[in-house]
Amino acid sequence: MKLRIHVSELLGKKKWTQKDLAERTGIRPATISALYHETVKRIETDHIVALCEAFECQPGDIFTYEKE
Repeated sequence: MKLRIHVSELLGKKKWTQKDLAERTGIRPATISALYHETVKRIETDHIVALCEAFECQPGDIFTYEKE
């Protein structure tokens, strides 16, 4: 089972940098980097809300489940 995190794709669509996203969401740059590289081990619900607000999307647009 793999949870895919689509932050890198969403940043590309918006033409934002990781720094831009950190400033817009208030999420630490190190956490944004871990999301971008899909190495994050857990995520706070407040961060999910902040990402949804920044990207103007739903959680399902950021995260998808893939069966291995």
